[in-house]
Amino acid sequence: MAEVSKSSVTQAIVGEDEQGQRLDNFLLRVCKGVPKSHVYRILRSGEVRVNSRRCEASYRLQLGDVLRIPPVRTAQKVEEVVAGAEFRAELPVLFEDDALLVIDKPAGIAVHGGSGVSFGVIEALRRQRPQARFLELAHRLDRETSGILLVGKKRSALVALHDMFREGGSGRGADKRYLVLVSGRWMDPLRNVRLPLHKYLLDSGERRVRVADEGKPSHTVFRLLARWERFSLLEAELKTGRTHQIRVHLSHLGFPIAGDEKYGDFSLNKDLARMGLKRMFLHAWKMRLPHPLDGHALALEAPLPEALRCFLRQLGTREKQDYGETF
Repeated sequence: MAEVSKSSVTQAIVGEDEQGQRLDNFLLRVCKGVPKSHVYRILRSGEVRVNSRRCEASYRLQLGDVLRIPPVRTAQKVEEVVAGAEFRAELPVLFEDDALLVIDKPAGIAVHGGSGVSFGVIEALRRQRPQARFLELAHRLDRETSGILLVGKKRSALVALHDMFREGGSGRGADKRYLVLVSGRWMDPLRNVRLPLHKYLLDSGERRVRVADEGKPSHTVFRLLARWERFSLLEAELKTGRTHQIRVHLSHLGFPIAGDEKYGDFSLNKDLARMGLKRMFLHAWKMRLPHPLDGHALALEAPLPEALRCFLRQLGTREKQDYGETF
């Protein structure tokens, strides 16, 4: 795909990697540095044409479509600021082939720029792999969550992954498992939690989620792995993929996640930070799914980060463990 010009009209032909993508999402990707409001303005004004016709932002690109993109001026370049030094090294790769890239995302890093974050994992991958024709997130992880993150390297693989994640627990989707440390003594070896979740905004504009009857159906399966005097280590299996699902289900049940700054026990979090836990204890641990193109079984695993493993060892020296294995 040709680079969008700042001084003249760009003509571009949609290839295999772009077909099926929404027109607005395509423009936001290729018009790097251009404010989102300007991209939508040139769409509304008809300056963007597909096969010489005006199109809605929601139009799905077809193979061979000819796009006319007017000259656009990028915003003044600002220095990219990345949390910590994570992007100075290659992101850990768990699996890769021609269609799919799976990385072990560190905690504290957004999966993409936006909402006050100028740079994220997907931008880092594109910078580290300038030769890559296509790199798009197949799903998301919260900034504070570490672990398995899938990236499509082909449009066809990305669409298949999106379909798979929508199917969830139907038997045809992906099996996602997380490790989570909660405050409190969890007693059930296995517990199905079905609580509807509703998204809302605070006065500040920050997005939050709560359990509410008007919310969307949400299902998490929790398995007890280990238990101490004041804490429990659980495996969380997502049957649906709602925003902040694990965090809100656990908080509502009275078992907030250790280190959770949105839904957790804020006084306890201060004590945990002094003990060495300086992040939320939520890690995308395992995922099983059919390969998005050829269907063969994939079994992915991201080991528990050393900082979390170290905290569990420290917890074992402070409190008696009365259930399960030692990590």
